[in-house]
Amino acid sequence: MDTIDIKAFFDQTTYTVTYILSDKQSKECAIIDSVLDFDPVSGRTKTDCADKLVEYIESNQLKTRWILETHAHADHLSAASYLKQRLGGKTAIGRKIQEVQSTFRDPFNLEPEFRADGSQFDQLLDDSDEIKIGETAIQVLHTPGHTPACLSYKVEQAIFVGDTLFMPDFGTARTDFPGGDAETLYHSIQKILALPDDTKILVGHDYKAPGRDFYAWETTVALQKANNIHINDRVTEQQFVECRNTRDASLAMPALILPAVQVNIRAGEMPPKENNGVSYLKLPINLL
Repeated sequence: MDTIDIKAFFDQTTYTVTYILSDKQSKECAIIDSVLDFDPVSGRTKTDCADKLVEYIESNQLKTRWILETHAHADHLSAASYLKQRLGGKTAIGRKIQEVQSTFRDPFNLEPEFRADGSQFDQLLDDSDEIKIGETAIQVLHTPGHTPACLSYKVEQAIFVGDTLFMPDFGTARTDFPGGDAETLYHSIQKILALPDDTKILVGHDYKAPGRDFYAWETTVALQKANNIHINDRVTEQQFVECRNTRDASLAMPALILPAVQVNIRAGEMPPKENNGVSYLKLPINLL
């Protein structure tokens, strides 16, 4: 990459890859998909993962311009709020987060003051938008299917795809969450695979597919088109939809989905503290 540096941080607890994308000349950076450590047994949070980002940014004298989310994650809590307090910068997510917020507001019986308008984030992004770190442009692609709000971020010859695609030997995102749709995901992936073959694809998670004894998160458009086990040049739309729907019907829900969604639709903020000064995450019984 001529004008940018990419640094990946892998959290083995949630199998999440966080990226720091920095412009070499201006030293401005963007953080993509941060992680707040959360113990669901004790209800305690820690900032170990986020502090590694802070240390890297400060030691390299970077200036945080953006704290970006590819979507409202169901498998980990976002550290966006903490990072904004420590480093500054603006939080951003896809405009369709409004739809996700509306979907989950009633099941969690959120406080009357909660607004399903995306205002918890500093900026809502649309397809074809462009944001910058220094003079380096980050292009926004709306890539729904896993969730309605999913975005991918393209910069130079690289694209950060969140959960839309995984490594070729692991396949693609599930589509059985509210607002998810296998047909929609198929067409979103086609937008990514239409990029030049040498475009680097950086995925949001890696679960170390069977037969592979190491974690990986970088691949290319060419490798995805040739080798992805769910979607490649030989798979039709109908075949993909049938495969994806059948596989999703057998999957358990992510372990952290209930706490994660409540935090992540708030841009990493915890719910408001109650009259005893404590913030609570809800666990709906026999509802979801």
